[in-house]
Amino acid sequence: MKKVFKSVMALTIALAMVACGGNANNGGRESQELSGAGATFPLPFYNVVFEQFGQVNGDQVAYGGIGSGGGVRNLRDKIVDFAGSDAFLSDKEMAEMAPVVHIPTCMGAVVVAYNLDGVKELKLSGEVIAQIFAGEIKMWNDERLVALNPDAKLPAEAIIPVYRSDGSGTTFVFTDYLTKASSMWREKFGTGKSVNFPSGQAAKGNPGVAGVIKQTKNTIGYVGSEYAFAQKIPYARIQNPRGEFVLPSSATISAAASGVIPADTRCSITNADAAGAYPISTFTWMIIYKEQNYSDRSKEQAMATLDLLKYILSDEAQHITSEVHYAPLPAKAKELSITNLKTVTYDGVAILQ
Repeated sequence: MKKVFKSVMALTIALAMVACGGNANNGGRESQELSGAGATFPLPFYNVVFEQFGQVNGDQVAYGGIGSGGGVRNLRDKIVDFAGSDAFLSDKEMAEMAPVVHIPTCMGAVVVAYNLDGVKELKLSGEVIAQIFAGEIKMWNDERLVALNPDAKLPAEAIIPVYRSDGSGTTFVFTDYLTKASSMWREKFGTGKSVNFPSGQAAKGNPGVAGVIKQTKNTIGYVGSEYAFAQKIPYARIQNPRGEFVLPSSATISAAASGVIPADTRCSITNADAAGAYPISTFTWMIIYKEQNYSDRSKEQAMATLDLLKYILSDEAQHITSEVHYAPLPAKAKELSITNLKTVTYDGVAILQ
């Protein structure tokens, strides 16, 4: 109730300021319309935080959830202000573009969701998940699944894996985890935004995968945790390197980020060897050009882009993460991000002074 009251008050204040000819908290510049595209994984968080940003700052943000690969392509084509991606750019990808800055926005979990009658709890290891998606485990009552779940009534039914049809940061995170957890997966498939899964059903975006699992018995697939929660789809406990079977939560996702974060924030936190860590955890990033004067963008548009990123890094925005089933950034990630934003320029001059 307090959060709703605060949101209503913020909206009332913003509307009052617009009615009086003001520009909310944007330093007196004209309000801007920003556009971004990319990952569907953080979309539930972005929907809330973009609305809040508009209420307090007067700028509007339009975001298309087209997958991380599509978002990066749009940024490469210089038709958006920012790209959303659950996969940080590789050195090769960065060499093919003008210099960019990665700003983590929150942390989240990729869950292994399933649709099985009568099975309320499922335990899985990385090796078994890899064998399922490689087509080596074909039946739900396979002895390897039974060994992990002796008390579950696993049916004698064929497993239907569900995976992403589009270039996806969620696929990157999932396969990055499998590459670390399974030598078989590492040798046969590896890590990527797109992978040639040998069997199963493809669906577009996290909403598409969640929808197929919700509607189809005996399916299993990987989705952002919020999508499984919203659809009321059960998801598995995943074994971490400590041998613990863990469900995702703000605490278990945060535990996965307890290691060293590099200065550019490009790092993987899957399969973290930390007590209580959920093993398919990840940062998600907004990626912007270091030089903001491109495609006839104005300096005010560049300033609004940085204002948006600063707002997402703020305590106010980070408090929203756990309310929509993500996790807030560690203090070190926020500190590094502010430092990196100070390197962003317009016509070669730093925007943040």
